[in-house]
Amino acid sequence: MKILVVEDELEMLESIERVLKQEKAVVERATNLKDALDKALIYEYDCILLDINLPDGSGLELLHELKKQNKSDGILILSARNSLDDKLEGLNLGADDYLTKPFHFSELVARVRSIVRRKKFDGNALLEIGNICVDITNQAVTVKNAPVSLNRKEFAILMYLISNKGRLISKTALAEHVWGDNIDESDNFEFIYSQIKNLRKKMNDLDSGIEIQSIYGVGYKLIES
Repeated sequence: MKILVVEDELEMLESIERVLKQEKAVVERATNLKDALDKALIYEYDCILLDINLPDGSGLELLHELKKQNKSDGILILSARNSLDDKLEGLNLGADDYLTKPFHFSELVARVRSIVRRKKFDGNALLEIGNICVDITNQAVTVKNAPVSLNRKEFAILMYLISNKGRLISKTALAEHVWGDNIDESDNFEFIYSQIKNLRKKMNDLDSGIEIQSIYGVGYKLIES
């Protein structure tokens, strides 16, 4: 998962970031509306955790902009406000869910996972493609009922390619999604090549029923073989 956390309370921001990283998520942060808009309108996220009260404006303004740009990122509003009007306005603008502070981090994680499943996989916790079965909730992969050991990056790459099955994914888009927007901006994608090579070998050795194609100089495409 790639998550953007929009929160101006530093202690809360760091706590949320720590919990999400324990869930193997790539986490990026914004502490004001301007930075949030810059990131959300450029990058693609599985879910955006959005505080309404920001120092330079309302988080609802971000929802307005995402709606205007037809962006489909999942949105979970986080706010100390317990106002029904705020909740309804956020949901009407396209937010997927609303969580009032203070909250338990286990509830936050559950809400994020639910949003990601609904957005990408029609709410399914189990995803099947070829001979692969992915347990999205537990982040476990089996091929022909045999467990497959994947590291965090390999799992993230596999999920991103599956969610874009049949589509050409550029190396840059893949790097940004799996490693975040702090990746090396050079043209050296050796770190991607290495992870793709290892993932492809594991899938091929186990007769996974999928093929990760390399499109020279552009990127990758996952198809069922």
